[in-house]
Amino acid sequence: MSNHMGRNVAVIGGGAAGMMAAVQAAKAGAQVTLYEKNDRVGKKLLATGNGKCNFSNMDMNKNAYYGSAVAFYDELFSVFGVPETMDFFGQCGMLIRNKNGYLYPFSEQAATVLDVLRFTMESCHVKVYTNSNVSALAIMRSGSGLQVTVAGEKCDTYDAVILACGSMASPKTGSDGSGYKLAKSLGHHVTELAPALVQLRCREDFFKSVAGVRTQAGLTLWIDGEAKQHVQGELQLTDYGISGIPVFQFSREAAYALMHGKRATVGIDLMPQWEDGTYRAFWEERWKRQAGQTIEQFLTGISNKKINQLMIKLTGAKPFWMADELPKEKREKMAALYRNLMVTVKETNGFEQAQVCAGGIPADELTQNLESQYVPGLYFAGEIIDIDGICGGYNLQWAWTSGFVAGQAAAKDRTYSK
Repeated sequence: MSNHMGRNVAVIGGGAAGMMAAVQAAKAGAQVTLYEKNDRVGKKLLATGNGKCNFSNMDMNKNAYYGSAVAFYDELFSVFGVPETMDFFGQCGMLIRNKNGYLYPFSEQAATVLDVLRFTMESCHVKVYTNSNVSALAIMRSGSGLQVTVAGEKCDTYDAVILACGSMASPKTGSDGSGYKLAKSLGHHVTELAPALVQLRCREDFFKSVAGVRTQAGLTLWIDGEAKQHVQGELQLTDYGISGIPVFQFSREAAYALMHGKRATVGIDLMPQWEDGTYRAFWEERWKRQAGQTIEQFLTGISNKKINQLMIKLTGAKPFWMADELPKEKREKMAALYRNLMVTVKETNGFEQAQVCAGGIPADELTQNLESQYVPGLYFAGEIIDIDGICGGYNLQWAWTSGFVAGQAAAKDRTYSK
């Protein structure tokens, strides 16, 4: 047990933001208790980056984030940004691997990040209660302090409480939206929620024929006929639609568009390495050298075999047709399809498959210390707030930043220091 004489702080949620908040509140002099509904802390953290944990990014900028809390970016990241995060984990003993700006633990094991956080909480005398589902929060009649109820049983009263219990994404790890219910019970609102960093399901019936293909591609998201985002990277084709990091990057915008009754389509450029003029010259030269070849032979080497077969089908040709007998309009259609295969998005996958959740507690209900505008002593950290980032370590960096600020503020009675 600790001999802390400072404020009594509860952290609800033992994920990345909650553990950081607990450590920082304890370091700032508070007596800290962390409640986690799972049988262990950091369950979702272990799955990040396919188990390798891309915990931050050297190219940190405001444009990597969406949501109303982006308004806090400059202030909060100047207090605890990437350099401070690297220094924190370095002081905890974790070596860092920089892979083209993407930061990982040197071991490339998410368990390393979790372990250093657990060990640091232990050294700071944070009391951790697992299998503890906080079912209610209540303001004391005196107006001073918040009472925590776990599984229907009233527990301690705290000077400050930090809500860091995640969102709706990946509910199997404990993010089931319970934090929103607690916030609402104390007068807060929640903006419209949507799955983000998630796969897209498409209407076309040809996806089963290309399922499993991974290929470099350029993708353009169109909303009601207007180009919204263009990204490039490894596209993954599934039996129901499209996946991969470039798809994840604009999935939140597609999700909100569909929720509001708009039409979402994606243009897929399967030959992104070519400039338009060079691409046309490539095809013209290739057609000149196709004597004696079938269309299947002609396309061999251009792209994945499954994609080539799909292009033959969409062009209205047959693999065994002779290439030099293909009408000019079909040749042009085939060349165009490789550069702009349009697919129609019918829905996103659900929160079960989403890496993060868009939406949450709006910024105008929080101070820049992430304290509630309605309930003194109530703070927020992590994904429960209305902010979400693109792939690349940005969401975990928000967890570290918001956890630091909320933890320091909760311990120091609404002030924080670097």
